[in-house]
Amino acid sequence: MDKQAAQSEIASYVGRLLRESFGKGPQSIFVSINRPFVVLYLRNFLSPTEKILLDQGQIYTIQSTRDLLMKSLIPEIKAYLLVLAGMNIQEFYYDWGLHNQSGVMVGIEASEEYGQLHMESVYTGKEQLELEVNTISQQVEKWPGELYSCLINERTLLVIRLGILISIEKELIRIGHEESLRLAKRNLEKSHLHNNGRFQEFLNAKVIDLFVDWDFHLDKSVIVFILHPG
Repeated sequence: MDKQAAQSEIASYVGRLLRESFGKGPQSIFVSINRPFVVLYLRNFLSPTEKILLDQGQIYTIQSTRDLLMKSLIPEIKAYLLVLAGMNIQEFYYDWGLHNQSGVMVGIEASEEYGQLHMESVYTGKEQLELEVNTISQQVEKWPGELYSCLINERTLLVIRLGILISIEKELIRIGHEESLRLAKRNLEKSHLHNNGRFQEFLNAKVIDLFVDWDFHLDKSVIVFILHPG
């Protein structure tokens, strides 16, 4: 199966899976494969119940419920990606833009080729963007040990950070407060990222959506910028 057909099949499958689990699926899913990465961008994804909760300011309730549902869905999505696209996904990240009724999922195959991908991916404003992400990371936690960025396509920019957890965060994870830490970091980091108008200047593109997630046990984070070129 060619990449275009695979991307279409993946979008259809994940849309159906989410509809069965949430009662309402996304209006559209855009799938981008650039191995070792697969990125799924979801639009107009908010159930009627969630809309009521959102209107009441119950964002954490929505996020917590979605986190519980995703724990059961991720293994199914990984298995499907292996069968359909031959992608052996080792890491899986996701985040929601509830204010935009959007979301993103990122699967990463086992790969140590970040350095090579990083070198090969050339785009406008790359150095400035990476420096800005490092600076924001330092403001809310610490300067990353490593940072890589890759333009998956003209609308999807992926940033990977390694070595960002501080000692207190590692201790919270150790004593079982991983979920609370995730909710707090989402709120804190995304407020810094969303309120930064410099990304658009660097990239010469409008940032439509921005997502961030972490794998605490790998001390790793993924940021996704959804862009509108020009």
